[in-house]
Amino acid sequence: MKVYCVLSDERAFRSKSPAIHNMALKRNGIVGVYVPFMVLPDRVGEAIRDVRILNIAGANVTAPYKQAVLRYLDSLSEEASAIGAVNTIVRDGNALVGHNTDAKGFMDALGSVGFDSSGKTSLVIGAGGAAKAVAYGIKTHGLGHVFIAGRNSEKARQAAEKLGLETVSFTSLAADGIEAELVVNATAVSSADESMVTAEFARRLNIGRCELVVDINYGRSENFWQELAQKHGASFVDGLPMLAYQARRSFTLWTGLEVDAREFLEALEDGS
Repeated sequence: MKVYCVLSDERAFRSKSPAIHNMALKRNGIVGVYVPFMVLPDRVGEAIRDVRILNIAGANVTAPYKQAVLRYLDSLSEEASAIGAVNTIVRDGNALVGHNTDAKGFMDALGSVGFDSSGKTSLVIGAGGAAKAVAYGIKTHGLGHVFIAGRNSEKARQAAEKLGLETVSFTSLAADGIEAELVVNATAVSSADESMVTAEFARRLNIGRCELVVDINYGRSENFWQELAQKHGASFVDGLPMLAYQARRSFTLWTGLEVDAREFLEALEDGS
């Protein structure tokens, strides 16, 4: 019996990752289980220690710990190191190796909806691990021009500096807008009850020539990023495709199996 898990705060219990990975394990004849673990902010190091001690076969890491886990791992993949965030932990003997499947998973999701970011301008909102992965994916795999914007201007500056990108301030975006074909919300906020400040920012955001708005979150009954897309006549995609595609890549890292992406997308549909 192999045990896999997702590490997060209380959001671990709302994650759809257990549903899709348990279905993938079953369909591919692997005797195992994938479970959610809620970790307190000051216990992240202990959680990684327990992954070692309990011989957990593989783990996902989601908000808010994608950057916090870095110092507790034995090594990082080239992509995880470049991004500065980990969403997948792979056991290599006694060592734990951090990977990031968010960047390529996001680009897979864009491809699945027929969006090509090559030569286009993208605005990534957020400055955490997910935002850096999305921005890295667009820059490296999509060859697009990327701006990063965050409520915390210093964090946004640091994220952009690490990736060799440009920042744009919330104030500037609200006042002058931006000409961007792709807008990505990579924060944890999508509804007004989560943050009235961000909701008001989204309502005032002027995104000329926008073709697609992506919100990497999912499961919101009301979503002001979707309203933003409708206002500008752009298409809208939530975070479920990205979740499926990054999960597929994590599954391959853990098992060595190349599973058709449709299995993960179908698992999400069955569990919705």
